[in-house]
Amino acid sequence: MQKPELLAPAGNMEKLKTAIHYGADAVYLGGRAFGLRNLADNFSVPEMAIALNYCHERGVKVYLTVNSYPHNDALERLEQYLREVAPLPFDAYIVADPGVIDLVREISPERQLHLSTQANTINWRSARFWKRQGVSRVNLARETTLEAIIETVTRSGIETEVFVHGALCISYSGRCLLSSAMAGRDANQGECAHPCRWNYHLVEEQRPGEYFPVVEDEGGTFIFNSRDLCLLEHLPELVRSGAASLKIEGRMKGINYIASVLRVYRQALDEYWADPNGYRCRPEWMDELSKLSHRGYTTGFLFGEPRDVGQEYHSAYIRSHEFVGRVEEVRDGGMAVIGVRNRIRLGDELEFIGPGMRSASLRVEGLTVLDSHGNYETASANPNQLVLMAVPAGIVPFDLIRREKTSASN
Repeated sequence: MQKPELLAPAGNMEKLKTAIHYGADAVYLGGRAFGLRNLADNFSVPEMAIALNYCHERGVKVYLTVNSYPHNDALERLEQYLREVAPLPFDAYIVADPGVIDLVREISPERQLHLSTQANTINWRSARFWKRQGVSRVNLARETTLEAIIETVTRSGIETEVFVHGALCISYSGRCLLSSAMAGRDANQGECAHPCRWNYHLVEEQRPGEYFPVVEDEGGTFIFNSRDLCLLEHLPELVRSGAASLKIEGRMKGINYIASVLRVYRQALDEYWADPNGYRCRPEWMDELSKLSHRGYTTGFLFGEPRDVGQEYHSAYIRSHEFVGRVEEVRDGGMAVIGVRNRIRLGDELEFIGPGMRSASLRVEGLTVLDSHGNYETASANPNQLVLMAVPAGIVPFDLIRREKTSASN
């Protein structure tokens, strides 16, 4: 049994640095095209070179997403793109389409290939087939059960990757046509409009113009809306399954999400690996995940069909805390420069979070805005400002700051 890597999303350079700070073994990122998150910031080719250098200096692997399904008219642009990124030392490309695999093999025959979940691999024979095509790792479809993961690892002889946390599509591992049909935006080209999250009402054929909520809720309902995947409580079973990589979804999510999820899974994985027999899933870990914006949690298909327990019919995210800033620089005298992301006021009770579930709190007693035209004291700091303030001992750059969400903080 090998210790699986913890694989985190990196939608831009800030998210990449956050993922590394909070313990990722590897990150996955996309270029400006041919991934499945075109609406994320993503990376230009020069930015990829910087990101690769930053990660490799810290022993972190980097995987490039090229997992869209290109049409004929995109193949020439795809070839140009693959030739442009070919010199960059990515540890692997994440791919899905056989034509893309064929083109990568032609341009970069030495490149490691990881098969995306978009390829819908749910059995060991499919995994073994892909191994014969030169694929070195398969990200199994989210419909795969724990029993099937174990059998696939045992019988296929190929590395497997499993999603452990994040949003779920009401579709076959993301192969969704709703967005194309309803918004003219192809999800398989990286332009999903997320129609599964829209409000819907029911219309009876003989009563046009009369709209009935599927569930009695003034905001309507998301009838295709799944709860978010969370497999933290089943981490030991996943490690024992032989999965090589545990993947976190979320290139469109913010750094608060990345940091909070990673700090939990990093500590849980390390504690289990150090002492499997004495390991227990700590309540504070699930409490930490509950502070994030989420739709409720489900184990998905890990133990079979989720049926109604995997559905979430509430029209709002659950969120108990809000992200307010990041530590940019620590100075002498217990002071730090804070990049403000949400308004901070005198008297706010703030929580500072770092790797290893490190946490400290304080009440804001003073704020100094750092401005190019001169610094000044203030009673409140706004997003995009830099402020100087006292911080608890042990705080370091890249630590994040949050507060409990109340009506007064809106």
